[in-house]
Amino acid sequence: MKIVLFYTDTESFNFFTDQLAEQLNIRGHEVFILDLMNPPAEDPHSYTNFVQFASHKIDIAVCFDGMCIRDELLIGIWDAWNTIVVDILMDPPLRFHPTLKKHSKNYLLFCCDRDHVEYVNRYFSDTVSHVAFMPHVGTVPKQQISVKPYEKRKFDILFSATYYRPENKLTEMEQVFCDNKDMQKFYHSMYRNLIEDSALTTEQAVFYTLQQLGWSVPDDTLKTVFRCAEYVDWAIRMYQREQVVSVLAKAGLELYLLGRGWENHSSSKYPNVHRLTDRIPYAQTLTYMADAKINLNVFPWFKAGTHDRIFNTLLQHSLPLTDSSRWVDEHFTDGKDIVLYDLKHLSKLPAITEKLLENPSVAEDIIENGYQKVLREFTWCNCTDWILKAVCSYKSLL
Repeated sequence: MKIVLFYTDTESFNFFTDQLAEQLNIRGHEVFILDLMNPPAEDPHSYTNFVQFASHKIDIAVCFDGMCIRDELLIGIWDAWNTIVVDILMDPPLRFHPTLKKHSKNYLLFCCDRDHVEYVNRYFSDTVSHVAFMPHVGTVPKQQISVKPYEKRKFDILFSATYYRPENKLTEMEQVFCDNKDMQKFYHSMYRNLIEDSALTTEQAVFYTLQQLGWSVPDDTLKTVFRCAEYVDWAIRMYQREQVVSVLAKAGLELYLLGRGWENHSSSKYPNVHRLTDRIPYAQTLTYMADAKINLNVFPWFKAGTHDRIFNTLLQHSLPLTDSSRWVDEHFTDGKDIVLYDLKHLSKLPAITEKLLENPSVAEDIIENGYQKVLREFTWCNCTDWILKAVCSYKSLL
């Protein structure tokens, strides 16, 4: 088949695109990667070369977060060729309402959280007829890369993530609703509710806060409320990252932070907290992961979903220490192939971490069990198979 993938201004998505392209080429498909940043005509990924590739039928277009269906010209091309567009959401669907309303006619949507699938089915069933869950996957290291012994690794605990002060996201919300104090009150109340009950999904928090305030809103307005809840979604993510890092920092554990914004965290001056670098290519992050005994994960409020940080950690022969989700609870076992902590009981996190650092053989057994599971089930090879299987099923319905 002829398949189009995309480069965008999101570097991690470009890395994912390269992984998919490699797997599709192995399977004998003809792949073109279009750079949506509009490079010069002589660039191999330019629109000029794409036009030549698109002069004959394109079977599939695969993108992340709706990147390939935001342009009317591209939608026109997909519809002209009856191209099946596969859209893989790496973020909550509440951020992509315009895309969910308007897209190409042959549209397959994947979400990385089962709650997100239910959200799309509940509020966009009239425009999105095919939506399914698909977990994140991890990248298998090249065979020539040797595994560093656990006890010789440079970093005790590594956390690869961005940090913003939660209040900054709430300030952005206030600026959007500068003339509407009621909506400011609503989102501040919603944020407090999520802090008080970390088990709530963003959607549940919206309904709970509406009930709490005694508000009733029509369905069309409800969609707008969800869409603007993105600010709170960001704020609560950052709040939980802030809390997890603070607990480990105050316990005196050697913690290494890789990513933007950590100079703004309250523990940035602690002698046991080390900032490595701000922003590096996704592939280099994997190298850092491989040199860590423990890789920390804090879910971005995916209560029934996955995160590539867990799978990459295990494939880099490191130990994932993470809060859980309903999906993780179904597919992994705490202490056997993963290690879990509870956001509601963060006071226990330092003891969990210290035990892992003090018992290398226990950690190595967990890593090996998790590594074998992810290698079998959650790699870019698996992801490619899932996509192709979904496309074949969709074709059978046309």
